[in-house]
Amino acid sequence: MSKFTYPQEVLDKMRDIVDNCMGEEVPYCEATCPMHTDVKGYVNLIAEKRYEDAIKLIREKLFLPASLGRVCAHPCEENCKRETEYRQPMAIAALKRFVADNFDKEELWNLDKKENNNKKVAVIGAGPAGAQAALDLVMEGYSVTVYDRLPVYGGMMRVGIPEYRLPRNIIDFEYSLLEKLGVEFKMGVEVGKDISFDELKENHDGVIIAVGAHKGVIIPIEGHDKDGVLDAVNFLRDVSLDKENVKIAKKIAVIGGGNVAIDVARSARRVGAEEVHLVCLEEKGKMPAHDWEVEEAEEEGVTLHAGFGPEKIVDENGKVVGFEIKKCLSIIDDEGNFNPQFDENNKLVLDVENVVFAVGQSVDNAFVNETLETKRGGRFNVDPVTLQSQIENVFVAGDASGGSVIAIEAMAEGRKAAKSMMRLFNGEELHTDREKEGTYETRLETDIKEGTEDLPRISTTQLDPKIRIQDFREVDLGLTEDNAIEEASRCLKCECKLCMNECVMLNDYCECPKDLFENILETGDVDPMIPYSCNMCSQCTIACPKDFEMSGRFMDMRKVMIKQNNGKSPIKGHSAIEMHQLLGFSKLFNTSKPAKTSSKKAEKGRS
Repeated sequence: MSKFTYPQEVLDKMRDIVDNCMGEEVPYCEATCPMHTDVKGYVNLIAEKRYEDAIKLIREKLFLPASLGRVCAHPCEENCKRETEYRQPMAIAALKRFVADNFDKEELWNLDKKENNNKKVAVIGAGPAGAQAALDLVMEGYSVTVYDRLPVYGGMMRVGIPEYRLPRNIIDFEYSLLEKLGVEFKMGVEVGKDISFDELKENHDGVIIAVGAHKGVIIPIEGHDKDGVLDAVNFLRDVSLDKENVKIAKKIAVIGGGNVAIDVARSARRVGAEEVHLVCLEEKGKMPAHDWEVEEAEEEGVTLHAGFGPEKIVDENGKVVGFEIKKCLSIIDDEGNFNPQFDENNKLVLDVENVVFAVGQSVDNAFVNETLETKRGGRFNVDPVTLQSQIENVFVAGDASGGSVIAIEAMAEGRKAAKSMMRLFNGEELHTDREKEGTYETRLETDIKEGTEDLPRISTTQLDPKIRIQDFREVDLGLTEDNAIEEASRCLKCECKLCMNECVMLNDYCECPKDLFENILETGDVDPMIPYSCNMCSQCTIACPKDFEMSGRFMDMRKVMIKQNNGKSPIKGHSAIEMHQLLGFSKLFNTSKPAKTSSKKAEKGRS
């Protein structure tokens, strides 16, 4: 390596490449994933049948691959290039589940954690946010104790998502990683009752609150307080923990249009309800619930009343006997506010004995005894960048902070809270370099390659509706190996390295131009072979979406090298600077890096 001093004009042109080259920009799916899973990487490993490598790559970011493969709302798929171009995104979640179900095993888990640093952290809540925070902290040498009032871990992922979507043995298996790493779980211990929040703070160096939104919401319409009115959170918790003893009427109504409402309706069918009515303000196709969830519910006999809202609950002697609903004309007003308008002349009464509200959830924050600021829905006021509360060593993650609505977002919040806490303990600034935590927008710009086919998305297999409503066995049977390989092969491998495909020398020295010029700017060291390997063909510029003139930068470097080397080329036999032929293939003009010789060839040559 040699050090040279470059004029500011040359440095500015290099800096332009470093600042704007898209070679290191991640694909749309990875940037959208709150945990930044290397989707392109593991999907293509599946396509190559390198399954163990795929699950190991997933586990670099996710400790719940099989769980998320089933219940993740997969925002990554919404920004998949096959979705934006063809409306048929990659089945990313299903592929994750396939490789996790079939090839994940304890021997592949990373148990290499740092030595204990004598710092103790309490995590309140064993859901995805709390568990992720605990994992990140224990890997860095912290002693972590997780407290949860539930008798089982998993939080809302366990007691809010029915077993037919997420089998409990999957959660138990994946959470066992935390136990192997030494995280202590105190299940069935309620902070604020069995141990005070103040005690927790006194006995630990830091606290992370990740309690989830475990309180259901009931709209105060007429009759909301009658016997037979339930909320979704408590109903689903009861089904999860003791489904054999859940009491539900033969005819029920569920109010709500999201996935939770669908879960309630489908669970009710499995615990004895023969007639289930789902009432929601939105028209079918515009419901917050996933379309396939709505379809599966209807397949199981759920009757959908889309475009209707609640009028009142009808009772006799204090017990529910009906649910009056009315047609919804609009939900949002001209100013963009939630302001449903109804047709008062279009009403009907459903003959039901239970009404279950699935219209929202709130956080039970009573355990902090008003020592922390709270906001709407019982959530805690925190610094949105660091998740730090008004108490310096107390951080909040997941539903409790209001920063997540799905499991993968909760995990990202848990990671953010853990990172902030570790920075605090290390005396580091908490706010710097946090821009790309969670979902962000990649700068990558790619076009569909000519000849790309609009290949259909491979769907998973579903259990027959007549069989599945009999119990809580898993409904989605996943992908077969052949289907997984076929689906993984649809990946467009989004990246911007067109110049690397065209250039005969760049691949010898870097992953992309940004990588190369960034190193030059940071160190000032340049191997003279680099600029002298360029033949000035400009194919890189022709291919580059940004039209970066790499050959021009290499020529700048040659000129500087010769000028600062007393007019001589730093490489013997190479004196030319300016172009002296149409393409620079003259041995006097450019050179190339010697090809690597394999050890076997070398041994053969010596024999």
